[in-house]
Amino acid sequence: MASVNKFQKALVLALDWILYSIGATGSCHVTVTQPRFQEAEHSAHTALLTCAFSAHGCSPSQPQVLWFRFFPTRHEDLCTPECMNRQKFQVHASSENNYSLQINDLTVNNSALYFCGIAFANSGSPHSKQTGDGTVLTKRERHNTEEFNSMIIISTLLLLYSITVFTILIVHKLKRKLLNRSGNEGQRTENCKISSGRKIFRAIAQELQKQRYAEHCHQPDHLEDDTVYQNR
Repeated sequence: MASVNKFQKALVLALDWILYSIGATGSCHVTVTQPRFQEAEHSAHTALLTCAFSAHGCSPSQPQVLWFRFFPTRHEDLCTPECMNRQKFQVHASSENNYSLQINDLTVNNSALYFCGIAFANSGSPHSKQTGDGTVLTKRERHNTEEFNSMIIISTLLLLYSITVFTILIVHKLKRKLLNRSGNEGQRTENCKISSGRKIFRAIAQELQKQRYAEHCHQPDHLEDDTVYQNR
């Protein structure tokens, strides 16, 4: 706020000098109002800064409208009252007590503090020349938005890539486990089949052996007796 007050004092001194050089006489009271802040989109090519004033006890003639611009380390006289660069800056009267400064070819470098001054040249009153509190104009940078959007897109793509790779790894591991489990179950089934075949073969062999033993043990005794009798 201290720097703004210094700017206003400097502007008042500048207006005093302008009116002194004109030879102003008389008295009146002027009040100037400006919007404190104004923001322009990055796609905007022009900006319109408004300035409204009220005058009491002043002549009915139109006042002089002056515009100044302040940067952190320097200031510029834009329109005092003629604009230095008419292609870049233009002053318009939207109504009897309202003026505006049009800034063409708006860039980020045009972000600054803009003061509007109103001066009645035919009055020597110290209140006949006043400035507003200034309008802080800022323009958004295009590359900041683009970089932010690019970072969002890149982050999203990286997240999707990570999810895809993670999913593929999980599926691959599950597939290997399923194949190993299937192979083990197949081997177990084959072993069970072989073991069952062996058991069946062993049972058949044992059954045949039992049958042969039974046939041998149950041969009739008279056959032996007949043989013996005949030999005698």
